[in-house]
This record gives sequence, C-alpha cells and structure tokens, in this order.
Amino acid sequence: MTQPFATHADVVILGAGQAGLQAALSLREDGFAGTIQMIGDEPVLPYQRPPLSKGYLLGSISEDGLVLRPQAMFDKLDIRILMGTRVARIDRPARRLEFADGGSCTYGHLVIAPGSRGRPWSGAGADLDGVVSLRTLADARTLGGRMEAAADVVVIGAGFIGLEFAAVAAKRGKTVHVVEAADRAMGRAVTPAISAFFRERHEIAGVQFRFGAGVEAILGTAGKVTGVGLVGGERLAADLVLVGIGGIANAEIAAEAGLAVQNGILVDDHLLTADPAISAIGDCCNHPNPFAGGPVRLESVQNAIDQGRVVAARLAGRPQSYHAVPWFWSDQGDLKLQMAGLTTGFDRQVTIGDPGEARFSLIAFRAGILIGVESVNRPGDNMLARRILALPAPVTLAAAEAVNFDLKALAAGAPAKA
Repeated sequence: MTQPFATHADVVILGAGQAGLQAALSLREDGFAGTIQMIGDEPVLPYQRPPLSKGYLLGSISEDGLVLRPQAMFDKLDIRILMGTRVARIDRPARRLEFADGGSCTYGHLVIAPGSRGRPWSGAGADLDGVVSLRTLADARTLGGRMEAAADVVVIGAGFIGLEFAAVAAKRGKTVHVVEAADRAMGRAVTPAISAFFRERHEIAGVQFRFGAGVEAILGTAGKVTGVGLVGGERLAADLVLVGIGGIANAEIAAEAGLAVQNGILVDDHLLTADPAISAIGDCCNHPNPFAGGPVRLESVQNAIDQGRVVAARLAGRPQSYHAVPWFWSDQGDLKLQMAGLTTGFDRQVTIGDPGEARFSLIAFRAGILIGVESVNRPGDNMLARRILALPAPVTLAAAEAVNFDLKALAAGAPAKA
C-alpha cells in the first residue's frame, strides 16, 4: 500500500531524479532504519532522462520503460515519495521545507538534489510556437509530437543533447541544421579530434553545421516559428527549433536559504554544505573533484548515482569522501561515445583502434600523466579506463608506452610509475 505523506522525516530528499533516488535506495541498502521522504516537482515516478533525446523519440523505449522503480518498490522499502510538489522555501532554523501549495515538512537531514534545467534562449522569438527544449518527460512528449509534422529542424547548440536529437531528426528524414557559437561540436566536453570525427559522421548522415555562428533572432509568423536568423544575415528555414545551449543548476532555493552557491551549491568532499543538516548532490552541486583539480559541477548519471551512495553511507554512519572517476556517454546515431576521466588541458593524445571503422579510443595525457580516455564504439576500453583511472597511483605516459598503450595490461596492474 502506498505510504502516506509524512510531515516529518529523518531524511528528506528534495528532488526525485537519479541522484535523489539513489540516495534513498542506498540508505535502505546501508541499513538506515529511519523515515525517508522524497519530494519531486514532476507528476511522475523517477525516470531515466538520457533516453529522452534518443530511444524515446525513436519509439524504441516506452514511457513505462523509462521508469526507474515501480511504486510497489517504494512501498516495500518504506520510502515515501511525494510527486508533483514544488518546494518554495527552506527554513533552515526550523529544519522545514515549505511547499508552494501551503504544506510543509520538517527534516532531520535534508538532501538537496533537484538537478539542473536547460539554459533558455533569451533572445527575440523565444516564445514562438515551435521553439522547444528537452530536459523532462513533458518536454520529450511535446517534442515527439511536433517532430512528426516538422520538415525543417534547427538545433541551437552542438552539445550532447543537441547532437543526439539532430541524429534522431536526420534519421527520421528531416532537414537538420545545427548552429553552434563555438568553433567545434561538444567543445566543453571532448577533445578536438573527437569533435572533428563526430562532425564528419553527422554530416554524412545529412546534418548541416554552422560553427562560430551567433543567433540574432528566432523568426516567426502569426506566433509560429518559421526560421532562425544568424548574425551576418543568413536565414535558416525552420518549423521546429530545439534549444540545447547548456544547463543551469537548480540552486536558487539553496541560495535563498543562505547557502553558498557558485555555479551550483557549494559542498565539501563529503558533499555537505556549510549547514551540517544539509547535503547537496547531483547536477545541482559544485564539489571538490580530484580529477578536475578543484571544484566542478558535473551533469552525468554516474556522478548523480555515486554521490547518492556517498551521502547515504555518511547518513548510515560510514562517512567517506567523494572521489569517483567521472564518466559520461552519448549515443548519436550508430555511434556510442564514452568518456572516462576529464581531458581538459591534455597535451598528448594517442589513438588505439581504427577511426575508419568507427571503433577507436583516444588516450589523453597531461604533463606525462593519463587523465582521460574517449572511446567510440569500444565499450570495453571505457570499462578498462575507469579501472585504470581509479588506481591509487597515476599511470604515466612512460608506463603506457611500455605496454604499447594496452589498456588491459594497464588495468591488470602494469607498472603505474616509470
């Protein structure tokens, strides 16, 4: 039987995405016997977001297939879950959440995990019918319906979501233009070699790019989108425009409560805020990360899940610092891109496999130390890279050269130092 809403819980989790769900599940797995309550602002059970821009739009994954856990499981584990509820305020002195509908709930410990949202297009034409974003299931429902009738699609932003959607739209026979202000695709996430490879493969599939291009306005007639006007005068026809220009941490509620916020809610290496009764995890938090060499905010399923586990362990009496290897993935057409580590600032890159067959990995080094591996259609390399990057001692370029960049040998314990 569904558990009733509680006006007090030992642990309240604000957010019902991947991070919040994992925190709740791990608390029970770690033997936490106190009351747990999750609060989400969407009117549906926690679901997977990555397939929204791929399998869901292609029809290979149903809405039921997106659901991460059924209601019966929450009932069995005595995890109370309140959906479709917006939290308006955190009253820290009273340890109370105040809801937009007038309700409230007090907490022993609060885990803030509301995720992030798409950065909106703020220029002319943003409110035209046919201008959409893709972050939630409701967005995906809207986009799926509109794509059926669309002929000309413009994607603003060549990040993961933009390119994933562009691949889907091209596969469904649409004319697709991708407009990107930077000079390459996925520029903040991958190395130039990967950017160039994916650009070429998307172009073969029919996607047309405009790099180094600014959007002057989204154009429309009678309230409906008709095109995108670029700085310099070029006009691209469009009856559907997807805006995918990055994410913003949902951190306003924390800032209003007096917690430190800087590109996300600031936490320590145990994912605690300055308030010992409040943690923050997932897309919304800016955390110390040994792989980044400082604080960083990451938007990834891995980060959300691992941080949920770390917070749960602490609340169950087994504190630990967060130092998981970052890893990401993006499915674009028939290409699976997987990344382990963070390759920012690399100064040497080695290719293994065959780019011509779209099965290869790029191994990145900085100052003689392995910092990341980017793989295309080689999932085994990604798994090995994650093991290697988790070794207690860093792997040097010399050590990798000694085994001819054999990831299996390195993961099995080849010398980590030369």
